[in-house]
Amino acid sequence: MTESGAAVDSRRAWLTVVAAFFSSAVTLGTAYSFGAFFESMSEEFDAAAGATAVIFGITTFTFFWLSLVTGRMTDRFGPRVVLVVGAIAMFVGLMLTSRVDSLGVGYVTYGAGVGIAAACGYVPMVATVGGWFVRHRALAVGLAVAGIGVGTMVMSPLSAAMINRYGWRDTYVVFAIGGSLVLLACVPLVDRPPGDGSPQPSRFGDALRSAVFRRVHLSAFALGLALFVPFVFVGQYAKEQGIDAVQAAVLVGVLGASSVLSRVGFGSLVMRLGSFRLYRACLAIHAVSFVIWLVAGSSYALLVLFVLVLGVGYGGFVALSPILVSDRMGVAGLGSILGLLYTAPGLGGLLGPPLAGLLIDRTDTYRWAIVGCVVLASVSVALLSGLPVDDVGRLERADDAKG
Repeated sequence: MTESGAAVDSRRAWLTVVAAFFSSAVTLGTAYSFGAFFESMSEEFDAAAGATAVIFGITTFTFFWLSLVTGRMTDRFGPRVVLVVGAIAMFVGLMLTSRVDSLGVGYVTYGAGVGIAAACGYVPMVATVGGWFVRHRALAVGLAVAGIGVGTMVMSPLSAAMINRYGWRDTYVVFAIGGSLVLLACVPLVDRPPGDGSPQPSRFGDALRSAVFRRVHLSAFALGLALFVPFVFVGQYAKEQGIDAVQAAVLVGVLGASSVLSRVGFGSLVMRLGSFRLYRACLAIHAVSFVIWLVAGSSYALLVLFVLVLGVGYGGFVALSPILVSDRMGVAGLGSILGLLYTAPGLGGLLGPPLAGLLIDRTDTYRWAIVGCVVLASVSVALLSGLPVDDVGRLERADDAKG
């Protein structure tokens, strides 16, 4: 049992949603604001676009792949220990990054620090939320992961404004202190989901034996190769089109804002349409958004439209992934299954932005990198063709609601 003895769908359960919201907001909001730091760090270390983008790639890879470990840690030891580890990693990582004298050292300090913090503050917390709810699981998960969108919406333009005034190093000091304090404040709000109090089983084997899971995993890898390119480069692209630095950073903020609405909106549609159908639709929305970027040119209005559409698809992808997994495989050991699923976009995030930066450096244009994003997002949709669309978990929730 939990320390409070509370039941699923109780008031205690909603405190876990609050913790997951803020932990996701501060960890991934920090990670996804890297585009605002891109130019300052690239110029200070005289680094090419591809080399600078490696920082974001390592962070994303660390976040997603370490979720294998932190998700399993949460199943065994509970979420509070994991959050404390995340707070320490964020503080140490960003403080050290604020003092680096080379880009290579920044790969380690930022990539490991923020990556570990995100691995502790997102997947374990979302898995915990999933275990606290039955009837309202889709809404609860949607609200929890909306923290990523809010964090991105706030922290990207805030980063740009603070960098303009204080410089990138002092901005990281502020983020180190503030971010770690937020994570520590979330610790007393979380607890193990209701149950017998015993550690949850590892489900890696179950997931790997599932043909549906393997296809979803491969599809998520293809999407990850494209998805994280705009987080690094859309602001830089806008500045090279003559757009003000803060306005350029606002684009990532707009992406985060639109993703907030879709996270909650798609979650509320699960009961009616099913998680798989909605998940596949979100991947298709990504492909459409990259076409808009391809034709945007120097139009700020079209760039705003691009990030709005991308945010809708991205928010749905994030909100629906844990629901899709729990619908197909249940909530027991959900932390380990989600951790395994997120290795796919993690590998995509490691490879995608640096490869896009290399392509931009070699061709002196963003066009071919964007074309690659269109193709990869389309492949992610095609990989889901032919899979069954019925969600067992949706039917179970419907029966629970009637009862």
